[in-house]
Amino acid sequence: MAAKKTIKKTTAKKTAAKPAAKAASKKPEYDESKIKTLSSLEHIRLRTGMYIGRLGDGSNPDDGIYILLKEVIDNGIDEFIMGNGKLIDTQIKDIDKPGKAMVKVRDFGRGIPLGKLVECVSVINTGAKYNDDVFQFSVGLNGVGTKAVNALSIHFRVVAIRNGEFAEAIFERGNLKSERKGKLKENLKDGTMVEFIPDPEIFKEFIFNAEFIEKRVQNYAYLNAGLTLAFNGKKFVSEKGLFDLLTEETGEDALYPLGFYKGKHSPNGQLEIAFTHTNNYGEEYFSFVNGQYTSDGGTHLSAFKEGFLKGIQTFYKKDYRSEDVREGTTAAVAIKLKNPVFESQTKNKLGNSDIRAWVVQEVRNAVEDWLHKNPVASKKLESKIMANESLRTELNAVKKEARDAAKKIALKIPKLKDCRFHLEDGKDGQESTIFLTEGDSASGSIVSSRDVMTQAIFSLRGKVENVYGKKRAAIYKNEELFNLMMALGIDNDIDGLRYAKIVIATDADFDGFHIRNLLLTFFLSYFEELVTAGHIYILETPLFRVRTKKETRYCYTEKERDEAAAALGSSNEITRFKGLGEISPKEFGQFIGKDIRLVPVSVNTLKQVPQVLNFYMGKNTPERREYIMKNLIEDAG
Repeated sequence: MAAKKTIKKTTAKKTAAKPAAKAASKKPEYDESKIKTLSSLEHIRLRTGMYIGRLGDGSNPDDGIYILLKEVIDNGIDEFIMGNGKLIDTQIKDIDKPGKAMVKVRDFGRGIPLGKLVECVSVINTGAKYNDDVFQFSVGLNGVGTKAVNALSIHFRVVAIRNGEFAEAIFERGNLKSERKGKLKENLKDGTMVEFIPDPEIFKEFIFNAEFIEKRVQNYAYLNAGLTLAFNGKKFVSEKGLFDLLTEETGEDALYPLGFYKGKHSPNGQLEIAFTHTNNYGEEYFSFVNGQYTSDGGTHLSAFKEGFLKGIQTFYKKDYRSEDVREGTTAAVAIKLKNPVFESQTKNKLGNSDIRAWVVQEVRNAVEDWLHKNPVASKKLESKIMANESLRTELNAVKKEARDAAKKIALKIPKLKDCRFHLEDGKDGQESTIFLTEGDSASGSIVSSRDVMTQAIFSLRGKVENVYGKKRAAIYKNEELFNLMMALGIDNDIDGLRYAKIVIATDADFDGFHIRNLLLTFFLSYFEELVTAGHIYILETPLFRVRTKKETRYCYTEKERDEAAAALGSSNEITRFKGLGEISPKEFGQFIGKDIRLVPVSVNTLKQVPQVLNFYMGKNTPERREYIMKNLIEDAG
């Protein structure tokens, strides 16, 4: 009887399962009920990336929390450009507390009109930046910026002050909580104050990096001569604009006094440039549009390069090659336009094709005129170009020998396991990544768990050669470094780069750190642009695994390990990973997937690079040993 009952129950289950399966396979109905209308602020929260780019936790200077800060400061910059207010004061309270920092920005411009305060910070496409009489060269996101800050903040407070009166509005995640207006009891200067805390639900455990903010504020000062910007009490001001920027970046490395030109306002816009040459390899550019740093350049930068070449060719009456003129160039370009067109919402690249002709002509004339007025500098520049020609000829011969030798070894690049898409493939290649690993054992785990469409691996034999202080020709004679350049596509020049991200993936031990330093020395010595353009990263992998029979947690620090051990109880098992090869492919997949932790390699000031490399990688072993011993003793005490 028991068996019969079991059979009946099973049959009943099967019968009941059929309609459910049928229902599951049925496509969801598409009708009027599925159409949704979001408010503008709801759309910002749902599609955040459309408005501010990446989210992030503050470990990258392009993370969203810095874009929020930028948008608020930009409003003060716009006021200054129109001749109102010479100070923007930024303060961040609890800057080092994860998810808690409160930002406060006060400008001394005209102040948002009191009767439109709420609309100006909460309704998209509302503002005065569409009116050329009020704002000629707008820096911000043209009516979107402050609204994005409002929508993406757990607390947002704005106060406008005009002629002894004020208006205040307080929001939470874009929702108005309170507002008030009245007359001021004390005499305060006109302007606008914005206070906000980024929403920790969107920006997970964010922390503001003071160095990133100082760099951004310093750039604002260079781009707006005469404007004072304060950040947590530290003031930044520039009197000579881009001239000061390039002086700071090049220092004593400049081969001749800086060239500088600032044009007048015209119907086309306004152009400002500064330039010089150094003995460093490659070329370095800082480009800006309406105060916005355009990390990916655009038409203004390409037009500057063309005009720079033509100006030099005209002055010397010689058909110099572009690579001979540009090798060693360090330059800054800033342009102000009424209607800039950017290729992304976050404004990293300018797309206005109509500005090319006038920028090329203005740069050409400015460079030619400057060379006529500076005969000593023009002779030094001519010597630099001739030296570049000689080096190029020598280098081409070495490159040919290296390529011929490589062809005899193999048709494919040794130790490279390539991916399907590359940087040249447009949108599909934007996530292309190459991991530089330490030996075959380390690369084995990555090979088995990587995304073959976008992730490539180049396996190093071990410690690469220390190339500090060596001529560029030396790296083409080194088989492993030549193969690395071939893999990256930079054996000719940086324009051939094949991957969006170059990730150094070494063990978290002394040997791994040494290899990391050797690779960074290589890149900073010969391909500095890869670092300054944000292509070089360090892969963070877990140091510990804490697990029980029911749960496993991976920890990147001793603090995380201790917290995981306490949470999982006394029955946990702790494993210390000594190298990447110890992590199984099954486990490793999650560390290079969507939750990958990458630390971007950045340079605060170019002129400090030679000093740092000389100290850590040069032939000053006694001095370095003394430094290490001194600091070890201090730490031990």
